[in-house]
Amino acid sequence: MTYVVTESCIKCKYTDCVDVCPVDCFREGPNFLVIDPDECIDCTLCVAECPVEAIFAEDDVPADQQKFTALNAELSKLWKPIIERKDAPPDADEWAKIKGKLDKLER
Repeated sequence: MTYVVTESCIKCKYTDCVDVCPVDCFREGPNFLVIDPDECIDCTLCVAECPVEAIFAEDDVPADQQKFTALNAELSKLWKPIIERKDAPPDADEWAKIKGKLDKLER
């Protein structure tokens, strides 16, 4: 089992999770993070660090977020690793409250 970053991360892109990842499995896109399922060791450390509760165990991804499992796998092959925490976008707190952001995902 691996962990999956879901829609809540879009345009929020807090990187607190990156700091605690022991294997550097996070990949960074323009406005979203993903987890490389081939690198993730299922340690669960990132889940508690995400301030918008965007990270789920693969088996626990909500039904309306299932597409993000494949999206993480796909984008993790295209995006570069992120290994250090960065500042969140200035409007991250505002975006954190918005649902239905998949159309805002920048590849």
